[in-house]
Amino acid sequence: MSSEYTVHADRLDARLADAEFAIAVVTATKPDFYKQAPVVTAADELGVPCFILHTGQHYDDLLGHGLAEYGVEEHIGVDLGVRGGLSQKTAEVTSRVDEFTDYLDEQHPDTTVVPLVHGDTHAAATVPQAWAFATGRQVAHNEAGLRGMAPDYDAVDREGLAVGDTEAVDAFVDTQWDGDWHVDRSEPFPEQYDTFVGSAASLYHFAPVELNREHLVREGYPEERIPVVGNSVVDAIEAKRDAALDESVFDVYPVLEARDDWLRVDVHRRANLLPGRFRAIVEGVISLVEDGYNVNFVELNATRNALEATGLRENLLELDEERENFLFTGLWKKHAHVYEFLESGQCMAEFTDSGSMQEELNHIDEAACLTARFNTDRPETVFEANTNLLVPPISGEFVASAVRRVCEDDALLETMRDGPELYGENVGREIVSFMDEHRDEPVEWSHERAGFDLGETTGMEYL
Repeated sequence: MSSEYTVHADRLDARLADAEFAIAVVTATKPDFYKQAPVVTAADELGVPCFILHTGQHYDDLLGHGLAEYGVEEHIGVDLGVRGGLSQKTAEVTSRVDEFTDYLDEQHPDTTVVPLVHGDTHAAATVPQAWAFATGRQVAHNEAGLRGMAPDYDAVDREGLAVGDTEAVDAFVDTQWDGDWHVDRSEPFPEQYDTFVGSAASLYHFAPVELNREHLVREGYPEERIPVVGNSVVDAIEAKRDAALDESVFDVYPVLEARDDWLRVDVHRRANLLPGRFRAIVEGVISLVEDGYNVNFVELNATRNALEATGLRENLLELDEERENFLFTGLWKKHAHVYEFLESGQCMAEFTDSGSMQEELNHIDEAACLTARFNTDRPETVFEANTNLLVPPISGEFVASAVRRVCEDDALLETMRDGPELYGENVGREIVSFMDEHRDEPVEWSHERAGFDLGETTGMEYL
């Protein structure tokens, strides 16, 4: 069931009164909350008018807690209230952005509003498209240029990997860190689609690292509009390092403090929920638990659906009952708890398919990152920083063997924990400053790039 969108007129009036320019920071899902919050904070500090355009996709107390946790809930100027699957969300974002831009034209006609979307969430595709269709203007993209890349699987022994052969696993590690990589746009879905569409409807592309910039330049985007600014996740991590917690994660889950060297498992990508891949992940985890590894398996909504559909949830519930070294939890509500645990020294490694977690563990030195994917859109964390390794769900035997390979090699773990940090600092301020400096360029036509001045270019109402 859809929910009608809500405009918080009083907040918009307070932020847009007499403003010539304002940033509409777009949030949709949990990663947006902590990666976009630093932009909101920086805009306030720099005196740049700013409000949040929230699609409403994550709205309940658990998934939507990040807006309150990062102190930006009162910045929400509009909640589009979208619900449903991909098609319904796309349709509702399109129609409600159109309504909202009409509202802005009526109530704040003298303010140029430029949305800032983030990453590869579905909102990164739908909001820029909807804004462009409604206004003829483009947007800005935080964390632009995420392109999937994969190592050379032809250079490794596929059959050996499938059975977890030690030599094949060792060779696969070497191939990832020292071998050739190629662009692989097939996954994750729909995130790879979303980031490409987001790029196409954006005027400014804020690239986390030089590799992202290279992708965008190769695709034809103007170099001067692709500043390499880092990733705003580092601002979020630093903010939580300085914040006092009213409750520790070890108060919520005391066993995490009682036992050392935990492997935290967090998988939710659509492709990893395919039966063969999902069974490989779960069977590999069960094997590690039976070997005595301390494992915390985090169950997200999509993960639970897959566990129930494959009949594997009962296996994990039984393990949780029978084994002291297995902890089966739901999604952790406070993102600060995730950072607290990863930085505590109690977590040896994170086995994840999250893109953000690959970035976060590049900035956090205490835990290694193992990525449950066949490709990654953060490949720089692998071949440049060596803080990450792919553990594709080929089979249960491979998953267990690859995780053991890393966790039992102190030198390898030390290398993965000590790699260079790639994602900068004060990223929110970099983004806001750039947008403020370029506030008079909400759209550009080909005749302008060619150097011809043909007068007014922003009016499209009569077309």
